Amino acid sequence: MATGHATLPPSPADRGVALPASLTPALTGRLAARVVASPDAARVTTHAPYTGAPLADLPVSTPGDVEDAFARARVAQQAWAAMPLSRRKKILLRFHDLVLARRDEALDLMQAENGKTRRDAVLEVVDIAITSRYYARNAAKYLAPRRRRGAIPVLTHTTELRHPKGVVTVISPWNYPLSMAAGDAVAALMAGNAVVQKPDTQTALTALWSLDLMHEAGLPAGVWQMVVGRGSSLGGALMDNADYVMFTGSTASGRGIASDAGRRLIGASLELGGKNAMIVLDDADVEKAADGAVAACFPSAGQLCVSIERLYVAESIRDRFVDAFVARTERLRIGAAYDYSVDVGSLTTTAQLATVTAHVDDAVAKGATVLAGGRARPDLGPLFYEPTILTDVTPDMTLYADETFGPVVSVHSYRSVDDAVAQANSTPYGLNASVWSGNGARGRAVAARVHAGTVNVNEAFAAAWGSIDAPMGGMGDSGLGRRHGAEGILKYTEPQTVAHQRVQGFSPPAGIAPETWAALLTGAMKFLKAAGVR
Repeated sequence: MATGHATLPPSPADRGVALPASLTPALTGRLAARVVASPDAARVTTHAPYTGAPLADLPVSTPGDVEDAFARARVAQQAWAAMPLSRRKKILLRFHDLVLARRDEALDLMQAENGKTRRDAVLEVVDIAITSRYYARNAAKYLAPRRRRGAIPVLTHTTELRHPKGVVTVISPWNYPLSMAAGDAVAALMAGNAVVQKPDTQTALTALWSLDLMHEAGLPAGVWQMVVGRGSSLGGALMDNADYVMFTGSTASGRGIASDAGRRLIGASLELGGKNAMIVLDDADVEKAADGAVAACFPSAGQLCVSIERLYVAESIRDRFVDAFVARTERLRIGAAYDYSVDVGSLTTTAQLATVTAHVDDAVAKGATVLAGGRARPDLGPLFYEPTILTDVTPDMTLYADETFGPVVSVHSYRSVDDAVAQANSTPYGLNASVWSGNGARGRAVAARVHAGTVNVNEAFAAAWGSIDAPMGGMGDSGLGRRHGAEGILKYTEPQTVAHQRVQGFSPPAGIAPETWAALLTGAMKFLKAAGVR
């Protein structure tokens, strides 16, 4: 078992890093006060993954609190939807500026609640800035009334309108607490909806921070509200009152939400699990592909929906690639620090550590070979686990097909491109994938054959995720619906067709026999086809 990872000196600062000075009781208290809950609500304490120390004291919402939030949201949404789009745009752009101006505060919160490195956290700040700017400046184009071809040329004036759904439920996860919380709310808000959101309790402060900044940017009261509590307690009220649901989480939970949404005949967008593959073609630059694999597998300690858990490498370059990948992985600096000095941070929860440990232990017990990592690091903190590379992974091992959601990747080889694509597609999931090639056209051709909602060529996931004008989402068990692009905002709207018929409709005019009218209509259809009218 390899143990060559570079770690920071075992000083007290590394093993028990203090919370940043920015996270004052005044700040955490102000954020906690934004939770919709009664004054005498039960409380829950969250803990910092780096150390296990208490972090925040939050009120716990009840189903009745959720009902109250929706009642207020429905009133606030009417005025919000009636507000000129130009004013909503200004609020989002002010929010954009505030997020960037308060960057360090956001980074401190994310690291304290999630345990990720500062290098990983800063990408969330950038992501929210991009998302806010994009929808602020493109919503008018997407939401504007659109002329459509009428039933009868000239005589039928047809317009497509877009109306907000109403009140949207957003259920956001702990792994990307700013991107998933604020990013999904931004598009819904810009479309004229109100939002009632349940962030994961572990990272609720980060979500509440984004809500706090949006109010500072000018968002009216009641338009965006947050509740805190277990899904088993609040899920019913969140579903029963929603006009649309945006959920990010496990496939099992997503199936339940889809079933509930179907029962109520409302829409839902679901980003669920993944077992993402990376294909390294035989013409790839091995050194660059090894760098790319590190960036693909270990960001946020592997707790990223679009990170890579399966690697398929051409047999002709496998040994060289594996040597380069292992060497780079063993040089990664693991530790707890509120600066940019570490490469890999902590897992977030004890449950996630248990899953990662169980997956690796099961694989090793059944014959897998550990090329790097393979063990927890309690000397660094309670939830640290080394970036781990496995080979000789077989279908009888749990991590072969099940999502690990941690810093663990299995390396496989292949003989032909057809074999590589078949192996990459041998999963019910289809969220993200990566293809590495020295020939861009060849890489894109292989990418088009991979069953995944996004496929990156010579990049891990950031190219597709950051291309916010394009849709982002999963196929198969990885979900339905899309973030980003036109669909990312139009899904929060109801399309309406208004057709104004002028002069003459489809009924025969007075004095013309029905059979004569039928012949005229038939002749008109033939003429329109011959004239090339669509």
